[in-house]
Amino acid sequence: MKHESQRRHVVDLCLELSRRGYFAGTGGNIMLRIDADLVAVTPSAIDYHAMKPADVCVLRLTDLRQTDGEGTPSVESSLHAGVLRARPESGCSIHTHQPVASALALLGEEIAVPPPWRATLGARLPVVGYAPSGSGWLAWKFSRKVRGDVNAYLMHNHGILCCGRDSDAAMQAVDDLEALARSLLDQRIRHRATSASPAMEQALQRTRDALHTRATA
Repeated sequence: MKHESQRRHVVDLCLELSRRGYFAGTGGNIMLRIDADLVAVTPSAIDYHAMKPADVCVLRLTDLRQTDGEGTPSVESSLHAGVLRARPESGCSIHTHQPVASALALLGEEIAVPPPWRATLGARLPVVGYAPSGSGWLAWKFSRKVRGDVNAYLMHNHGILCCGRDSDAAMQAVDDLEALARSLLDQRIRHRATSASPAMEQALQRTRDALHTRATA
């Protein structure tokens, strides 16, 4: 099997993202740069716990022609490829529907990143407007937002995408984005509670408790 170590690494990343609660079922995908010409991408519609390295697809980055792999490439391959083409220094991109950051994306607001998270995420979190999953329209809209100093993107009604120089950096961006999203949403909830009715205040407190329970789970 060609490029076995990189394809096995994709499987391991999927299992780790699943363990952290960022991937579930088949909801999420990864593209890993193999070299200047080739990338490895998660197969479509295969549960992460059943995925084998042979299922992972090897594609040419330029035109997404499949050169190896038993699976069918993720429908989001063009989304990832747009990032790696525009960011030749990036070695990995990860798309998730992780719960807290995806909730932040629903607000549809570009976010200024506080200093503690800028090294991994960049100075801001752009918002990519909604388009159907796997569509050329979504890949096009996303490509217009890609910047060399931005490693995390909010996708309205569609989760998030993080990238990095390698898989470790991309995973760190995923983790840091979830932590930042939790902090920002907690601030909004506390602010809302100051003017809420008693019943609403209790509901907001339950939401805050749920945020912090996920953080310590």
